[in-house]
Amino acid sequence: MMKVHHSHSYPLLSALLFFFFVTWSSSGSLLSIWLHQEVGLKAGDSGIIFAVLSVSALFAQICYGFIQDKLGLRKHLLWYLTAMLILSGPAYLLFGHLLKINILLGSVFGGLFIGLTFNGGIGVLESYTERVARQSQFEFGKARMWGSLGWAVAAFFAGLLFNIDPKLNFAVASCSGLVFLVLLARLRVSSAPHAMQEAVAGGKVTLEDALRLLTLPRFWALVFFVVGTCIYSVYDQQFPVYFSSQFATPEEGNAMYGYLNSFQVFLEAAGMFCAPWLVNRVGAKKGLIFAGMVMAMRMIASGLVEGPLLISMTKLLHAVELPVLLVAIFKYNSLNFDKRLSSTLYLVGFACTSSVIASVLSPLAGYCYEKYGFAESYLFMGILVFCITFISMFLLRSGNASADPQVPQLSTI
Repeated sequence: MMKVHHSHSYPLLSALLFFFFVTWSSSGSLLSIWLHQEVGLKAGDSGIIFAVLSVSALFAQICYGFIQDKLGLRKHLLWYLTAMLILSGPAYLLFGHLLKINILLGSVFGGLFIGLTFNGGIGVLESYTERVARQSQFEFGKARMWGSLGWAVAAFFAGLLFNIDPKLNFAVASCSGLVFLVLLARLRVSSAPHAMQEAVAGGKVTLEDALRLLTLPRFWALVFFVVGTCIYSVYDQQFPVYFSSQFATPEEGNAMYGYLNSFQVFLEAAGMFCAPWLVNRVGAKKGLIFAGMVMAMRMIASGLVEGPLLISMTKLLHAVELPVLLVAIFKYNSLNFDKRLSSTLYLVGFACTSSVIASVLSPLAGYCYEKYGFAESYLFMGILVFCITFISMFLLRSGNASADPQVPQLSTI
C-alpha cells in the first residue's frame, strides 16, 4: 500500500507544485517591474503594497496553518486556493486599474489577493506535501524541486511576454490555475484514521495544542532565526528594478532579468534534489545555520559589487540557500515539535514570522532605496541577517527528538 501511495502521490503533488509556481511566477516574478514601468509607482509606493501583502499573508498563514492541521490530509483548503489561482489573471488586471484610481485602494486589494493566494497559499501546499511525504515515504525536497522548475519555466518567458504585453503573463497565470484544478481532482490521498496515524502521531489537533507552542522557548528560538532569514523576501521584492536599471533600456533589463531568474530557479531545483542529502548528513540545525550564512553573504555581496555580471552571481546564491532552508526547517520542526502541528509550525513559525517582518521592513526598505540607494540598503540587510544567524547558533537545538527526553511525543508538545 505504501508503494501505491508513493507512486500516485509523488508525481501529482510534484505537478501541483509545478503549476502553482507557474501561476505565481507568471503573475508575480516581474511584479515590481510591472508596478514601476506599467503602473508608474515609485519605490516607496511599491513598499506600501508589499507591506499590505505581507500583513494579509500573515493573517492567512495563521488561519491556514491551524485549519490545515485540523483537516489533516483532506483537500478543502486546496480547493479554495485553486479558485484563487484561476482568478489570478483578472485579479491582477483589476489590481492595476485600482492603483491608477487610488494607490491606497489598489494596494489593499492587490496586497490582500496576492497575500491570501500566493504568499499564504504556498505554505499550505508545501506543508500538505510534506505531510503526505512522511506518510508515503518520499523526500519533500524532491517534490518541491518541481515547484522551482515551474517558477523557472514561467520566468524564462515572463520577460519576453512582458515586453510584448504584460497582460499575456496574467493570461498564462489563469490557464495554469485551470491545469492545477485538473490535477487536484485526480489526487487521491487517504484521510482515514490509519492513514493519518502514518502521517502524524497522536490524536486530533486542538486550539490549545496550537497555542501551547507559544509557551515553548525552543519555538521562540526558531522564530528569532526566521526573523533573520525572512529578510531575503524584502531583499527580493524590488531587486528586479535594481537589476534592470543596470542595462541600457528597460526592455533589455526586463528580458535579462527573466533569463537570470529562470536560470537561478533551475539551479534551485537542482538544489532541492540535493538538499535532503546534505541536511540528513549535517543535521537540521547546521542546515539552517548554513542557509542563513549564505543568505547574509549574498546580501552583503549585492551591496559591494557593481555591474550586471557580478550582481547576477550574487543573485544565483539564492539557489543554494533556499533549498537547504526549506528542507532543514521541516526536518527541524519534525525533530523538535509535535508532528501533528507541522502545518501550524511551518505557517506560523516560519511563513507567518516572515510576513510580520516583511510588513514592517517593506515600507522601510522602499524609503531606504529612495534615500540611500539599493547597494547601501542591501549591505545593511546582509549585516543584520549575519548577526541574527550567528546568535541563532547558540539558540537552536541540536540532536533529534527520539534521543531527547525533553521533547514530548503524541498528544503533548
